[in-house]
Amino acid sequence: MKQFLTRLLAIIGFALLTTAGAQIDVPMHPVPMTMQSFAILLAGLVLGSRDGLLAVVLYLLAAMVGLPVLAEGASGLGPFTGPTAGYIYAFPFAAFMAGLLSEHAEKRASGIHPALMVGALFGLHLLLLGVGTAWLTTKIPVGDAVSGGFTPFLIGGGVKSLLCWLVWSAWRRFRRA
Repeated sequence: MKQFLTRLLAIIGFALLTTAGAQIDVPMHPVPMTMQSFAILLAGLVLGSRDGLLAVVLYLLAAMVGLPVLAEGASGLGPFTGPTAGYIYAFPFAAFMAGLLSEHAEKRASGIHPALMVGALFGLHLLLLGVGTAWLTTKIPVGDAVSGGFTPFLIGGGVKSLLCWLVWSAWRRFRRA
């Protein structure tokens, strides 16, 4: 029972962290720059594939029922059909994949080289951006979608990937101590 409660609190905690990350935003059009992707990938890294996925699903369910947890306080079903819906739909998959990456690293005695981990996390950011931008092209012209929904986020994706790895590495050391 204690293990179940610990897992449940961790899932809720990462849903709340994702909410906080969504509120840290630089208003841009058509896609705001936030810390959501950092929290989503970190949820997968720390909680693993299953619980990281559950944390993101809980976060998205909170948005669907009307809690203002998304970027710019958005909520309800509108964001799930609007211009940024593609990013939202990619969130659970990215958390799950980050969890698989973490689980793989834990199984290897030597872990995974830091550069490879950061590169893989950046790849997950590219996945989020790619799916989000693909959806965005259904709402605005392709060139505008790429220049407004992909290109401006590349440097931030790299920085957040490095930050995810740093936090995850510190958490692993703390957990083992």
